[in-house]
Amino acid sequence: MSITYLFKFLEDGSELKIETASASEQKIERINSSPAEWTKLEYCQCSNCPLKRSEVTHCPAALDIQPIVEHFRELPGFKKVSVTVISHEREYHKTTGLEEGLRSLMGLIMANSDCPILANLKPMAFTHLPFASQDEFIIRSAGTYLLRQYFNMRDKKEADWELSGLVSLNRELQLVNQAIWQRVHSACHGDSNLKALLSFFTLSSSVSYSLQTQLNKLKSHFLNETESLELFETNITEESKWRP
Repeated sequence: MSITYLFKFLEDGSELKIETASASEQKIERINSSPAEWTKLEYCQCSNCPLKRSEVTHCPAALDIQPIVEHFRELPGFKKVSVTVISHEREYHKTTGLEEGLRSLMGLIMANSDCPILANLKPMAFTHLPFASQDEFIIRSAGTYLLRQYFNMRDKKEADWELSGLVSLNRELQLVNQAIWQRVHSACHGDSNLKALLSFFTLSSSVSYSLQTQLNKLKSHFLNETESLELFETNITEESKWRP
């Protein structure tokens, strides 16, 4: 079933409805018949892009987000909007800055694109969570990755329980996010699209540079009361060793 994003601008009451496919179905056909110059594969092509210019003319992810970029290209990221996200299972609603609503929408669209690197995010799109916090992003990233490793183990394939592959993937995603930001920069006058893309870069950085730190912050939430107390006492003991 499709996922619909409804943006209502609080300043003037205008609305914009955008429908996109979920990860479990075929993508909705692209509506832009004239690809923009910045969507060409050779335009700020990702340094780690596996696609060949002789075979592919346009960046798949850029083509998919072009309608979104054009809708919001003039608008500032701080503009207040009421965002309603409607899927077959449930609805989400939040009054927030345009930047946050766009981050969720563009994240879903890019994860469903035909980009070979972004395709690794399809499990995240399958369980799409609008307006996710950084902690929620870490939990979902690690959780979906570990589930994939479980399936690998059951299929007699090598499983990565140390999450090293997740760190490597997010390093790749940083390069993709940076290149897409450069593409979109030339097409925007406002900063809403750019700030949304910058958020992706920040989230990927939190995994590639400090995953263990992020997970340690969340550890107590996944332990029972006795285990949490033991963890607390261990941390206090470790800290006391370093006190003068």
